[in-house]
Amino acid sequence: MGRIKRLLESLERVLSLSESVLGEMAPRVLGPGEYASHRAFRWQRGVSGGHLVAIPDPVAFDLDDLIGVERSLEALERNTRQFLAGLPFNNVLLHGERGTGKSSAVRGLLTRYGNGGLKVVELDRSDLAQLPRVLAALGGGASHRFLIFCDDLSFSPGEIGYRELKAALEGSLEARPDNVCLVATSNRRHLVPESMAENRAAGLDDEGELQLGEALEEKLALADRFGLIIGFHSFNQSTYLAIVGHYLDRAGIEDFDSDLREAALKWALARGSRSGRTARQFVDDAVGRLGLATRASES
Repeated sequence: MGRIKRLLESLERVLSLSESVLGEMAPRVLGPGEYASHRAFRWQRGVSGGHLVAIPDPVAFDLDDLIGVERSLEALERNTRQFLAGLPFNNVLLHGERGTGKSSAVRGLLTRYGNGGLKVVELDRSDLAQLPRVLAALGGGASHRFLIFCDDLSFSPGEIGYRELKAALEGSLEARPDNVCLVATSNRRHLVPESMAENRAAGLDDEGELQLGEALEEKLALADRFGLIIGFHSFNQSTYLAIVGHYLDRAGIEDFDSDLREAALKWALARGSRSGRTARQFVDDAVGRLGLATRASES
């Protein structure tokens, strides 16, 4: 009897472990209350799957702080309003140089349209292979509108997640939920680096028309599946200085004198970038220095 009892206890432990593993493999569907009380979520990978985790206090960003990309923001906001209104919309690829406001624009959408029902789900590019699970997990929130946000998207040859993203954008027999919009940012317009060998594979046909090589055609096809492709381009000097002036004004420094201008330009030159990120970093440094100098003079 003792051996049978121990065997039954061992079987119970095995069954309990199996249920735990199977539960993790299945997408976790959040309850209506969890969807309603949070604006932002992230996909957390598990041992054999993953689940959605609410982000209690997502980082806020004011779209008015993005200067020099007004036309890009106009297109992005218009598509978002269509999405929230239940009208036809497009998945979005934001591409351009680093620090030009691509990721901040998505955070700004949540700040501006969160009260209108917009939710954002952050998905790391290393978890793109689990995109079908993410879509399934969002099925319980059909009354809400979700942006699946993948930041800094790019693919190396053979990297996982490429096929899943391509199928989710277009090409799968299973339809993507109407309450989900995919938004990705990338420094590359075509997401996958192009090699010289692929460029050499392109050529002219008998009628003189350009025909791309199969490998290059495959790579270009992924970006083309985003219906709305928006560029965030580098800034000229005047726009960069306008951004610096904006952040200085926000910090309570109204006198943007020649010394600060020269320092801002040197800061950008040292970093090889005139971007919004560079401008903000300069202002943080300048305001910090002025604060230390003020405290030193008062002590």
